[in-house]
Amino acid sequence: MRPFSSRNPFFYRVSVGLRRFLRRCSWLFGGVKYCSSCPSGEPFPFVVVSHRSLLLRKLEGTDIALQKNKVQSLHIAASLIDGVVVGSGEVFSFWKLVGKPSSSRGFLPGLQLSFGKLISMTGGGLCQLSNLLHWMVLQTPLSVTERHRHSTDPFPDYKRLVPFGTGATVFYNYIDLGFRNDSSVSFQLKVWMEEEYLCGEIRCSKALPFSYSVVEKKHRFVRGNDTVFRENELWRIETDKVTSRVASEKLLFRNRVEVLYDVSEIPEIEVEEAGE
Repeated sequence: MRPFSSRNPFFYRVSVGLRRFLRRCSWLFGGVKYCSSCPSGEPFPFVVVSHRSLLLRKLEGTDIALQKNKVQSLHIAASLIDGVVVGSGEVFSFWKLVGKPSSSRGFLPGLQLSFGKLISMTGGGLCQLSNLLHWMVLQTPLSVTERHRHSTDPFPDYKRLVPFGTGATVFYNYIDLGFRNDSSVSFQLKVWMEEEYLCGEIRCSKALPFSYSVVEKKHRFVRGNDTVFRENELWRIETDKVTSRVASEKLLFRNRVEVLYDVSEIPEIEVEEAGE
């Protein structure tokens, strides 16, 4: 259920303003060592993980102009993160580096999912960058300190390259993406745009002894009380590079969200009944 503040414009603005103020206070007085906004000059020598995501997707019933606006906003945000180094003991904060996505800084109106509905908002669509970063971080020894996800599955999969449920939504500045470097080596983020894709890498100053992968288990669509839900589990596998032996398996997330689209129109989706 939506909180009362989200249904009343005045109280919503007050609530958002207060949360943003508290987040700024935590940045200033929280005692956390954040990584610098100053990017490193040369790329680090070792690529730990790389990924890319399609910039324009088929989203039925949406204005393609808003997706094209998103590309412009992503250009700005990516330039503010590209080359940033997360040193030992440092914490990465998406919003502390990107800053407020205002029109005066060149950010344009884009699609934003809010309480299960798509709306137009300045800087909308930056979740694509936070999604990319979060997915890559899961395949490194970096520790996620803050991550938020949508409570619904709004669109059918379209050229999905990663398991469902790995997203990390952001909303300035208190719904953030954060991760910490607990290792003794430094990591560098590289983000850039190609014609059709948003691309990224996480690089390291030294070669790592382990490789990391994320696997999906128990994925299904299930119907309960006339509502369809999508469920899965995501596990991180740590593998020794020398012996190829699995060193550890860790459960990252159990996802269960309401599906907003009509699954009956997608032949490849099979829906189980609750209790089966």
